[in-house]
Order: sequence, then C-alpha cells, then structure tokens
Amino acid sequence: MAGTGFHARQAAPTAITTPKESEMGVSRRSVLQWGATSALGLAVPAALSGCSSPVTGKDLRSDIPLPQPFTRALPVPPVLAPTRTDGTTDYYELTAKEGTAEMVPGHRTRIWGYNGIFPGPTIEARSGRRVVVEHRNELPVPTTVHLHGGHTPPDSDGYPTDVLVRAGAELPHPKGHAPMPHDAFSVARGSRTYTYPLKQRAMTLWYHDHRMDFTGPQVYRGLAGFHLVRDDEDDRLPLPRGDREIPLMITDRAFDEDGQLKYPSLDSTLLRESGVENSYMKGVLGDVIMVNGVPWPLLEVSATRYRFRLLNASNARRYELELDPAPPGAPAFTQIGSDGGLLDRPRQHQRIPIAQAERFDLIIDFSRYKVGDEVTLVNKIGEKGTAQVMRFRVVRRATDDSRIPATLSDLGIYDELHGNEDSVARDFKFNGGDPWQINDKVFDVNRIDANPKLGSTEVWKLRTNQHHPVHLHMLQFKLLSRKGKPPRATDAGWKDTLDLFPGEDTLIVARWNGYPGRYVFHCHNLEHEDMAMMANIQVE
Repeated sequence: MAGTGFHARQAAPTAITTPKESEMGVSRRSVLQWGATSALGLAVPAALSGCSSPVTGKDLRSDIPLPQPFTRALPVPPVLAPTRTDGTTDYYELTAKEGTAEMVPGHRTRIWGYNGIFPGPTIEARSGRRVVVEHRNELPVPTTVHLHGGHTPPDSDGYPTDVLVRAGAELPHPKGHAPMPHDAFSVARGSRTYTYPLKQRAMTLWYHDHRMDFTGPQVYRGLAGFHLVRDDEDDRLPLPRGDREIPLMITDRAFDEDGQLKYPSLDSTLLRESGVENSYMKGVLGDVIMVNGVPWPLLEVSATRYRFRLLNASNARRYELELDPAPPGAPAFTQIGSDGGLLDRPRQHQRIPIAQAERFDLIIDFSRYKVGDEVTLVNKIGEKGTAQVMRFRVVRRATDDSRIPATLSDLGIYDELHGNEDSVARDFKFNGGDPWQINDKVFDVNRIDANPKLGSTEVWKLRTNQHHPVHLHMLQFKLLSRKGKPPRATDAGWKDTLDLFPGEDTLIVARWNGYPGRYVFHCHNLEHEDMAMMANIQVE
C-alpha cells in the first residue's frame, strides 16, 4: 500500500507476548526491590507548569510491586490487513474480546481488546477511499465504536446508545447518571458494520469504545486502537517513514495485588450500575504510565529524525512532555501536525502539553545526541513514576534522507475561518460535579443542545471552572482565543479536542461540512463523560 509507514516495524502485539525475565534485562528480585521503593521521578510542582490545576482526578495506587522502567522494548501495534478490497473500498473485521497481556512481570493481566490485544490493531487507510469495518462483540457487555476525529455519517459515528451486544445476549439497562429510556437504544446483536467515507485529509485518528455510561472502564480495560489516514500531500513530504514513523499511545493504569487492572467501578460487571466510587468522580489517575501497552518502555533509535504520532488515550490524566536531557541547539520537538492533520508550517516546542484524546504529530531529531546517550520523555506535571513516560537510547549512526520542509500544507478553508466575540452563535459552560453538566444540564438523549445548519460556520464560546478536554464529533475546528488572548503555540492547526483550562473563556470556529444528523460533544475526561457531561448536536 502506498505511503504505508509501519509494515517494516511490527512488534508482536502485547496481548500475546510473554517475554522471559532474561529478555527483559531485569531479575525478579530487582523488580520487587524497585517496586518496594517506587519509581523515582522527575517531578515538578504544579505551580511551575503554567496552570493552576494541571490534572483533574484522584490517584489510584497499585497494590503490587511495579515494573522496572526502561527495560522492555516499545512494541508497535500490528497493522490490520483488509479481508478484501474492491475498486472503492477496503473491508476489515475486528472483534472485541477478552485477552491477556504481560504488563507486570510474572502476571498475565486480563484485558478487553480489539482482536484481543491492547492497543488494538492499527488500520491504515487512504483519504477518499471508503473503509468498512465489521465489528463483532464477544464481551459480556455492550459496546459501541467511535472513530475519534472521523468525518463520519451519524449511523456509523458510535452514538453512545447505538450498541452492539454479544450474540444471544440481552441488552442490560443499568442505573446511570442521565435519563435513559429503553427505546433510546439502537441494538445490534453479534456484529455491526461501520462505514467510513474518509472524505478528509491525512491525520491520526483513533477508534475506541463509546458505550453510554461505561466509556471510562471499557477503554481502561483496553478498547482502543489507531486508525491512520494517509493522502498524497502527506506522502510527497520528505518526512521520516517506515520504522522511523511510530505511533505512541500513552495511557496510565493501576494494578491490583494479582496483577489485574484496578479500576474503582461501583459495579465491576459493568452491567447493573454505572459510575465510580465518590472519591474518583473527578477522574481516575493510574500510577503506571504505559506506551503502546507497556509500562515505561525503551526504544532504541539511530541518530536520525523520527516521526512520532502521539496520542493521549488516558482516561483523566494530562501530560506536559519534555526531553531530558534536552537536545543542544534547538527546541526538543518539531510539531508538524495536530488532531486534524498537517500544520501549514512546522512549529518548534520545548514542552508539549497534551490533554486526553489530543494528538500531536512530532519530529524528534536524535542526531543532536551522541551514540550511547539515553533520553527520557518526562512528564513535568507528574510525580514519582508518573513523571516519566518512556526512554530513547541512541545506539548507532545512520544515513538520513528525511527533512522538514518549511511549508507542510495549504490549509485552504482553515485560513478563511474567522470570528470574534460579537459573532458567538452558542455559549456552553462545562460545570457541575455530581453529575457533571453542560449549561447546568445533564445529558438527555432526547434533547438537542445545538442545531447548526449543514455548510454553516459558527463561533462557539466554551467556558469552565475546572479542567475539561472538550471533544466535538464529526468535524475539526480552529481555536480563536483563550480568555481574549491568542491561542497557545501548541494549539495550532485543526483540532477536534480542546484542552480547556479552569476559568477560561475559549472561542472556537467551525464549518459544519459533513453529514446531517445527530452527534454528541462532551468532555473527554472519561469519568466526566460517563457522569453525563455530554450534549447533542443535530446538524440540519
């Protein structure tokens, strides 16, 4: 397939990989010793992060000695092959089912994963070429699948009540936080087909579970994967490719004494009652940072440029990422893309703040380090183990024919969109707490909260008194201002998720191109979403 980036670098999926202790480079004794003393981090007080409340949620502590950092190799999720193709369409099959993964040495952790692995297989697609995915459900709970960032017709967008239940199973009606009449559900049994026209530019998308009231625990158990869209514009750029183009899915998790995923659900079966224990209503924060399903992994690199497609798939944790040591001579990261694809031109950053569900397309130039150097990707608003994410080790010199052009993309319509305070069409306040609310209302499947006209352009004001990452389905938008001031440098480009800070009035502008029908927008702190912080959009 033209433009494919990952076929040359397919590590075995985490769920079926069982490395021996000798392969991990660490003894069982050293693991226990490290776990007993915890991971020494590179923590920085929150006040230094530039935000008064950088993380919203409560820490969930593991009950088991934790893995030694930087001893296991970073895996890359396998690329899924289509079951068949024709002149216009690629067809895929995915099954949500139970699997196991060795996340903590010596333990097999039960997960729920697409095709039984976490992260799920990566789908690589072409802009303008239709993708049809038949999803099967073999789990004991209903699922629904949302292609996050996809320009998707409403019947394939993963509306929270468009559920898929296991063949022969009945739809449960658990107690939730929002009014949910039984006739609100569109139920498929055994399998459901999702159709993605992909009439959109190249970008990093991801697919994940979106079940009403239970998105948090079901994504936490592993229901997430990458879906990459490529196009000719991206292919023509002389950017790093092949095994130097790597997706990085960052998550945080906690483990119980048996090495199983620990999550404070009110009902561990996820069938009778939704929600989490009261102390975790602001969000669940794990104490183990994982990348592509492995705690604190190590990636050996050549002294060349690498392209990293970075996704924060954590339930509630924000990150502010830096390289330690920083490279000499220039900022650590060159940003070439955001949620919605390539930027018009590269931006350089020393630090990357990334909220839940945001994506950053980044170049790191390891030629600025010496062979033998070890470089840690650190989280400046973490503490102890959560202050470290992964490590790179420069192991060799190599030729590098990649470069970063001064111009990346002609954004066209993006530059035409504009607005100001006087043209605000809608004003949404994200507030509450038990349950979480938008404009003082909990989610109601029968209430329409915004009804933009297809083809129209609207400016929205988004406000909050606490931190909320706000996600709009079906389209991308442009940030106009934060508290009346220009957006941050890291806000550049098309976005579908807004990192909204306490006390902010943020203006965004969007053109409602796509499809008519019902969609949602919501907070992507998944515990907030499950506790009714969601609203309906009816595109007319």
